[in-house]
Amino acid sequence: MITAIVRFKLPVSIDAAKAAELFQGSAPKYQGLAGLVRKYYLFDEQSRTGGGCYLWESREAADRLYTSEWRKMITDRYGAAPEISYFETPVVVDNTLGKTILDAAE
Repeated sequence: MITAIVRFKLPVSIDAAKAAELFQGSAPKYQGLAGLVRKYYLFDEQSRTGGGCYLWESREAADRLYTSEWRKMITDRYGAAPEISYFETPVVVDNTLGKTILDAAE
């Protein structure tokens, strides 16, 4: 599995309530998305940073989303281009399922 951390600067006009509204509006496009295991929306008022933490089945699945069109959509919506960091995710602790996935990278 792959974890992708997406970050982008937010304009001063977007507070926590507005960020939640924007994030909620985009959530349906990620539901049922092939290869996406889970997504967390991120907001930090102090640093004016928004973003997401995505758990993907593979890097290829992530790359299918992070196209130039997607990057433009983020830039248009939030006023700044996204930065993406990728991490191999060899172990996942899932308390909801009550298990640890040891072969997550396979």
